[in-house]
Amino acid sequence: MWTSGRMSNAKNLLGLGISLYFWGLMDLTTTVLSASARPLTEGQEDNLSDKLHQRMKRSWVWNQFFVLEEYTGTDPLYVGKLHSDMDRGDGSIKYILSGEGAGIVFTIDDTTGDIHAIQRLDREERSQYTLRAQALDRRTGRPMEPESEFIIKIQDINDNEPKFLDGPYVASVPEMSPVGTSVIQVTATDADDPTYGNSARVVYSILQGQPYFSVDSRTGLIRTALMNMDREAKEYYEVIIQAKDMGGQLGGLAGTTTVNITLSDVNDNPPRFPQKHYQMSVLESAPVSSTVGRVVAKDLDEGINAEMKYSLVDGDGLDVFDINTDPNYQVGIITVRKPLSFESKKSYTLKVEGANPHLEMRFLNLGPFRDTTTVHISVEDVDEPPVFEPSFYFVEVPEDVEIGTTIQIISAKDPDVTNNSIRYSIDRSSDPGRFFYVDITSGALMTARPLDREDVSWHNITVLAVELNNPSQVGSVSVMVKVLDVNDNAPEFARFYEAFVCENAKAGQLIQTVSAIDRDDPQEGQHFYYSLAPEVANNPNFTLRDNQDNTAWILTRRSGFRQHEQNTFYLPILISDNGRPVLSSTGTLTVHVCSCDDDGMVMSCNVEAYVLPVSLSRGALIAILACIFVLLVLVLLILSMRRQRKQPYIIDEEENIHENIVRYDDEGGGEEDTEAFDIAAMWNPWEAQLVVKNRQDMLPEIESLSRYVPQACVMDNNVHNYVLAKLYEADMDLWAPPFDSLQTYMFEGNGSVAESLSSLQSVTTDSDQSYDYLTDWGPRFKKLAEMYGATDSSGALW
Repeated sequence: MWTSGRMSNAKNLLGLGISLYFWGLMDLTTTVLSASARPLTEGQEDNLSDKLHQRMKRSWVWNQFFVLEEYTGTDPLYVGKLHSDMDRGDGSIKYILSGEGAGIVFTIDDTTGDIHAIQRLDREERSQYTLRAQALDRRTGRPMEPESEFIIKIQDINDNEPKFLDGPYVASVPEMSPVGTSVIQVTATDADDPTYGNSARVVYSILQGQPYFSVDSRTGLIRTALMNMDREAKEYYEVIIQAKDMGGQLGGLAGTTTVNITLSDVNDNPPRFPQKHYQMSVLESAPVSSTVGRVVAKDLDEGINAEMKYSLVDGDGLDVFDINTDPNYQVGIITVRKPLSFESKKSYTLKVEGANPHLEMRFLNLGPFRDTTTVHISVEDVDEPPVFEPSFYFVEVPEDVEIGTTIQIISAKDPDVTNNSIRYSIDRSSDPGRFFYVDITSGALMTARPLDREDVSWHNITVLAVELNNPSQVGSVSVMVKVLDVNDNAPEFARFYEAFVCENAKAGQLIQTVSAIDRDDPQEGQHFYYSLAPEVANNPNFTLRDNQDNTAWILTRRSGFRQHEQNTFYLPILISDNGRPVLSSTGTLTVHVCSCDDDGMVMSCNVEAYVLPVSLSRGALIAILACIFVLLVLVLLILSMRRQRKQPYIIDEEENIHENIVRYDDEGGGEEDTEAFDIAAMWNPWEAQLVVKNRQDMLPEIESLSRYVPQACVMDNNVHNYVLAKLYEADMDLWAPPFDSLQTYMFEGNGSVAESLSSLQSVTTDSDQSYDYLTDWGPRFKKLAEMYGATDSSGALW
């Protein structure tokens, strides 16, 4: 077939040709141009360019080629042949190939124009190649024809199987889903040419997963194929899907993928208790909110479909016990709601219900989605601490109550069947001041020290009750004691008052307003009465006016005050309260007379010297002051020397110092030192209590203990009140020894083998007294015998 076409320019010479296609290798249209085979001159080239717009014959034997991919032969694959009509077959024409793949993928025989593929071709990598061909004069190298383009297209074969690029797949579908429910869509791709044959036409099929699931052969959509699939029976499915090209025909290539399908849960299983009866026990001492036991209802579902809600629906312990749901483990926790008592009730029965709070309407026919069980709870007895009745005490007591007065009876009992005896005491941390005492057996709460509302108005003490047979069982109760006010404090000025009156003040002029305070707090409120003290009731200078509002005015009674006559007045004022009994006190108002200006502003309150001797010079005044200073220094020096003088403490052999031995930090003065110790107390302790003489310069380490024991109390039959009184004395006296070691001796030496060691009834001199008998008293008096034994002529003791 011969074909010609119109050319627009030399470069499009080949583009306007019409190709004739053959399978594999084709000899295509030949167009012959009226040009010679020899080289063209420049003029001839211009003429040729002018003639391009005319209809001419082509000078190429032109091919457009197709070649199959995946050639597996050992020889180069023949693609086609290029031929120019100027080629006479004598080898004078040289063919050159350039462009995509030239020399690498494709080669050309420069003499014959044959094109071969020297590499394996793959359409999926590259579907066509664009190359350029040129015919040259072999001798001169000049082009015989303009360069032209041609295309080599790679023809597809079925060499790629379908592939699932997103596999393997994971999907889920609710259990009990109806048949045909969509699960997931899978897609396979084929790299072959979809426009050529059936190489890329894919068909889906299921290899594994029947009869539970099916797949659409065209779309790859997976659906459920079996009804009532139960997750609790089987939860996981592995489905294998195949994709085959060539429309599924024999000889097509295939690829597979795996789809892991999980049945998601729905609430299709009602809860059930594995036990219809539970037996539990709890100690009666279990605190409120403590756990008694647990119940659990089994539910084959999971997640939100297995959530439970437990409740008490019946029984005799609905007000004593409670049940809560553990959200993590879906168990019912039974707890104590109120305090238990074995003595009151020994057992309880509860009916517990467990139900699903989240229901699905389409599965209600599988219900009911609730279940019940019975719980028996036994209360176990324990040894409980004493219990106070009531559980709180409030006591009001006046502050002037006497020591030892019973203000409240505290009562506690053992709640156990044994009913042990109770012993009472006070927690001293709640009563650090030891104001109260409780009787150990009766529980009578008494005062142990004087109360003062103005110091402590409230006492919060804790009374303890202990079982006699089991001291570890301790009960406690709080006792609030309110100290009631008694009028025991007299009113007094709120502050120190100091007033000023001008010399030019007139009668009836207000100079001061006074007010008072009272530490007491009467129920009817404070009200004070003011008046001048009786001794100045008719004071000629000032008067007082009670304002009846707890204040009073001080007014001048006259005028004409003069500083040089009297510059200060002291005005005693009587202040009384409205309590029972009425208490009063006297406060003094100091009034200074001052010189003021016409507006009443104070100018000076100092007394001026109206007469000053003119004959007294400044030097004389300095001399007088110097003499006075010297005299003062001398007086202070003399007093200091007298204080530092000490009498020598010399032991006189004639003095009997062993009769009164008292240890001091420094040396004492012997028997003549009557300040150290009253020897008469050893003979008559009853009188020694009335007059106690203390040494002024030093305190002994241990004072006589007899003064701590009033003898009148010893004869009192009320031993309890006596002990309380002595306890108060011991607490108040910092120098007293501990109360539990207090010992009082009426007479020294009375009843002793050594009798009295006092020298009051002895002879007056050492020469008349013999102590040789001390050696007969045994080892206990050996030291005394050595100290007071006979002496030799040199004065040494034997």
